[in-house]
Amino acid sequence: MHVIAYSTPNRPDWTWRIINNAGEVVEESRTRYPTISAAVSEGTGRMKSLNIKDTSTAAKPGRRSTSHLRRR
Repeated sequence: MHVIAYSTPNRPDWTWRIINNAGEVVEESRTRYPTISAAVSEGTGRMKSLNIKDTSTAAKPGRRSTSHLRRR
C-alpha cells in the first residue's frame, strides 16, 4: 500500500490517499493540510493504524487495443 498526497488548483491545500498495489483508493482524508509533508505524514500514520495487508496485484502493463480507432 502507498500514501500519496495531492492538491488541485481550486484547492491548493494538500490531502492524502491510501492506495493499494492495484491503484484502488483504500481511504482518503477529509482534512486539508498546509504542506505535502504534513499530508503524507498523517496518511502514513493512518495507513499503519489500519493494519491492512495488501493482497491486490498491480495491473499488468501491456498494450491497449486501438481497434476502436480504426472503425471510424
